[in-house]
Amino acid sequence: MARNDGIDRTFARNQDLPTLDDVAKVQEHNEREKDSYSNQDIDTTQTHRNVHFKKPTDSYAAMFDQMIADGVISTRGLKADAVKYGELLFDVNSAYFHNHGGYEYAKQFYADAYKAAVEIVGGEQYILSAVMHADERNRAMSEALGEDVYHYHLHVVYIPVVEKQILWSKRCKDESLRGTVKETITQVSRSKKWESKPVLDENGNPMLNAKGKKILKSSYSVLQDDFFNFMRNAGYTDVERGECGSTEEHLTVTQFKVQAEQQRLEAVTGQVAQAEQSLADAKAATEKQKKKLEALKKETQAAKSVAMTAHEIESMGKKNPITGNVTMTADECRTLKDYAVSSFAEKSEKLKYKQKFEQADKNAKIWKDRFEKLNKDYEELKQKAQPFLDAIEIASEKVWAFINAILARGKELYEHKHPARNRGQDMEI
Repeated sequence: MARNDGIDRTFARNQDLPTLDDVAKVQEHNEREKDSYSNQDIDTTQTHRNVHFKKPTDSYAAMFDQMIADGVISTRGLKADAVKYGELLFDVNSAYFHNHGGYEYAKQFYADAYKAAVEIVGGEQYILSAVMHADERNRAMSEALGEDVYHYHLHVVYIPVVEKQILWSKRCKDESLRGTVKETITQVSRSKKWESKPVLDENGNPMLNAKGKKILKSSYSVLQDDFFNFMRNAGYTDVERGECGSTEEHLTVTQFKVQAEQQRLEAVTGQVAQAEQSLADAKAATEKQKKKLEALKKETQAAKSVAMTAHEIESMGKKNPITGNVTMTADECRTLKDYAVSSFAEKSEKLKYKQKFEQADKNAKIWKDRFEKLNKDYEELKQKAQPFLDAIEIASEKVWAFINAILARGKELYEHKHPARNRGQDMEI
């Protein structure tokens, strides 16, 4: 589904088919060889309307082997795990065809798109199958308009090939032939077929980056450009090029809703988890401050117990009733002296403990307030998120099975599919 911004966009995608199992699955889907499909939008009563611009004469794998036998293509020098098959998908949003008359217009559009495919692939002989699907219902538009609307698109399965020159080796007896072209073969090569191309300036010269290296344009961008330009030249001037980075083309509205709900769930649970972690951190910090405060209290108490009291000082010495002078024993003098010295030290220590105590008490209050605020925020967040979390928790297996079936609709088309980078992003193939 394209974005609902009123602009009709062309879309071209290339995907590798690395294994024979991938090839078989694509064949089953493209040629409608199955009796039933997990994609609920495939309407088998309309499959007869699918149009082959090139119908396969055998299985894709058998046709490949025959092309090898006939010398049409060569796998000489190819690694065992090399990619030998590819599939092109050409598409425009459903509304474009609906607004131009539907099925008949789509047939003409994709007949011209097939010509673009032949040019892109390098020759019709390298195409195994090209079929326009006209039996996949666009559920969102159908429900909105109250009539069946189908999403027309073109699948082209092909063999990626390049021309390769085989040179005479240095062991050739004829020295004049050494290093010259012995023969030219059509080699199967996905990597060389889809090499990135240099970006050219207005004079047609390769553009260089700051390090003096050529700036390359990904082969996927080149494919998008080639398809768009071909269709524009063919007279379809009311379409625009598919946007870079778009991932919307092959997601149904329902899939978007499921993805949105999944993202919402992840966001809510992430917020709750973050709040819980913050709460735990605040609680731990508060407990730590409490322990520090208790330790300081004990130290302060110990310091007080050592300090000299006023009563002890008052009891020292003997006062002369006539002169009023106080006489003290030698022991009392020594004791008073010791008390005086310890008093200065105790005052200094007491001041230090007092400052520590006040700071610790202040920190404890700060962490207590922070803990209480986080706890309040957490409870509010949990209360807001709880209905959604409860709904997820009590969802029945049938509901999840339905959601999985929805997600599988696109997978039937692309279950052999690569990572998300091929869903419309301009990245190298």
